[in-house]
Amino acid sequence: MKIAIAILNWNGKDLLAEFLPKIIEYSTGAAIYVIDNASTDDSVSFIQKNFPQVQVIQNAENSGFAGGYNEGLKHIDADVYCLLNSDIEVTPHWLDPMYRLFENENIAAIQPKILDYNERNKFEYAGAGGGFLDNFGYPYCRGRVFWTLEKDTGQYDDEIQIFWATGACLFIRSDEFWKQEGFDANFFAHMEEIDLCWRINNTGKKIYYTGQSTVYHIGGATLSNSPQKTYLNFRNSLWMLVRNLPQYKLVPVVFSRMVLDGITAVVFWIYNENGFGHFKAIFRAHISFYQQLGKYYKSRRKVSTKFWKHKFVPWQYFIVGRKTVDKLA
Repeated sequence: MKIAIAILNWNGKDLLAEFLPKIIEYSTGAAIYVIDNASTDDSVSFIQKNFPQVQVIQNAENSGFAGGYNEGLKHIDADVYCLLNSDIEVTPHWLDPMYRLFENENIAAIQPKILDYNERNKFEYAGAGGGFLDNFGYPYCRGRVFWTLEKDTGQYDDEIQIFWATGACLFIRSDEFWKQEGFDANFFAHMEEIDLCWRINNTGKKIYYTGQSTVYHIGGATLSNSPQKTYLNFRNSLWMLVRNLPQYKLVPVVFSRMVLDGITAVVFWIYNENGFGHFKAIFRAHISFYQQLGKYYKSRRKVSTKFWKHKFVPWQYFIVGRKTVDKLA
């Protein structure tokens, strides 16, 4: 089985200088690529000079995480793609569990344990111990529910089926990626991996997590916590729901989410720094959602009838005070 590690880069020379050496050292047998998303720094020349064993694919424009990977992966021949953020430190033998788990042909995608690069005994926000959705489509992870991050005490050293795997470090069969037509490039960034995993789940294929492989993620190194990030998260979440929800859930869940979005916008406005910017971002997200509603409804395929593991996690977290996955009902 051929694994290709694909690192999407945009003006990330410093991150590449820091993290590429260990990726090269600990990834024997895998091909390593950097997909450059039209950087304006000297990332490409830096890689070519200092890491000649790394192959560079240059995209003509910066089309975000989703579009950048869609374009770059067209030029990579492999059985399995490893989509790896440029701000991740890998560890010895991190690939071994992937080779083993992919022997099961029904497994389409896998993620490793994601720990925090700076607080190395804690799970990292993006992916943590494997992702799930609640019955309103809110994403959360083992090891991370909203802003609560658990310490790693070995509680998620298992290997289990999950609902979604993080795009920060996503192993996915190449044929399955293209069968699903890749990421939705309209998402640009955020939620695209959950949308892709949901589509894979709807085909009956499995997404897996392995705690036998560990990586460390800086997180937030490529896109700050800005109103633009809020806009993308809220807009893309609604698009994802329309495309993937079972028909009987579609109207009640989307309507409820939009009402809850409105409440969240007001809370942001009152309590957050630059709150009005986040308020406007959610308003813009809803306008953009309406503009594409017809397109996403028409893109619906066969959907599963059970997509959630726990119920209304925001209520349990903010009102009831259940801060970790083991406490959720």
